[in-house]
Amino acid sequence: MQPLAIIRAAASSLVRHKLRSLLTTLGVIIGVAAVIALVAVGNGAQAKVASDIASLGQNLLLVFAGNRRSAGGVSSGLGGAPLTLDDAKAIQREVIGVTGLSPEVRTSGQAVANGQNWSTSVIGVSGDYLAIRQWTLSGGVMFTPAEERAVAKLGVIGSKLAAQLFGANVDPVGQTVRIKNIPFLIIGTLTSKGANLGGQDQDDVLLIPYTSAMRRLTGDTTLRTVDVQVASDDQMNAAQEQIESLLRQRHRLRKDQTNDFNILNQAELAQTAGNITKVLTLLLGAIASVSLVVGGIGIMNIMLVSVTERTREIGIRLAIGAQGRDVLWQFLLEAVLLSCLGGVIGIGIGVGGARLVTVVSGFQTFVSSSAVAFAFGFSAAIGIFFGFYPARKAARLDPIDALRYE
Repeated sequence: MQPLAIIRAAASSLVRHKLRSLLTTLGVIIGVAAVIALVAVGNGAQAKVASDIASLGQNLLLVFAGNRRSAGGVSSGLGGAPLTLDDAKAIQREVIGVTGLSPEVRTSGQAVANGQNWSTSVIGVSGDYLAIRQWTLSGGVMFTPAEERAVAKLGVIGSKLAAQLFGANVDPVGQTVRIKNIPFLIIGTLTSKGANLGGQDQDDVLLIPYTSAMRRLTGDTTLRTVDVQVASDDQMNAAQEQIESLLRQRHRLRKDQTNDFNILNQAELAQTAGNITKVLTLLLGAIASVSLVVGGIGIMNIMLVSVTERTREIGIRLAIGAQGRDVLWQFLLEAVLLSCLGGVIGIGIGVGGARLVTVVSGFQTFVSSSAVAFAFGFSAAIGIFFGFYPARKAARLDPIDALRYE
């Protein structure tokens, strides 16, 4: 038989049993749709984590006071010496590649203004903080180093806090917000940034000079965190090593003593988080692929039934001169057509399902061409693998026995 005739015969057989063909492809449809949709969700999670980490800032090193002490493998909390302002100044002065530095002093309190009050986060920072965190102002200005040295009662307000205190029709710039009964003049407003990696709303915040936070609100003389920005990504590791060596020297740590501080490298954090979400995405895809295998078993089952039903037809074809390979190719092609049909329908459902998740939940999903190609290619391979045995069984039928079959 000519290849075109074999294709027509295979297609004709599937069309004659439309419902059975559709039900046979159901397993493949579900499998392909599940692979595409779940991988799209995984890709969305990867992008979200990467975006959240990028929102921390660019080329960022976070230096934390204290370390994790453990006894018998059980964590007993933070220990070690705190960071000082002199430590922060030494880092900025002596570490090569540092382009920005900001101490962080965090507290919370009731913000009172315009007859309203709202519990919010107050962060004492330097003027470099916005550049380090890649945060912009929607209005007004940031406080200056001179105002930091003057312990000025100034603030830059987040969009959510501004909305809660002043509403949509009042410009916060020039207004006064009281924190712990201390008035802070608002000189700038922040653009919206959303939640951070920990789920905390970054827009519900008031930024004030770190000197003002330490002297007027907390009374602290030491720091828990210092944000350090490095000039380029390839200088991150070198800068981290320099900071570690500098702080160990300043804290007079012996060689046998562990660090009494921690340094979080943004690049390392991004790589670790990316690897975790990538593994989760692959796991989701692997789980969904199981249903493709189940769909392939369904195709094999139906093809074996089809061989049994069409035994006399096969016998007649062999008797009038058809070759065994012609029969094999016809049945194998039927299996492949079934799996490919299921793959095409599954792709449509999977892409639609991913978009539906985005519309319903607001969680952004990303359908990758590689996932679509993998799912379709796997479905075609399933058709070949599970269709070969029934096709070979049909091709090996004895024509005489097939003609006698009732």
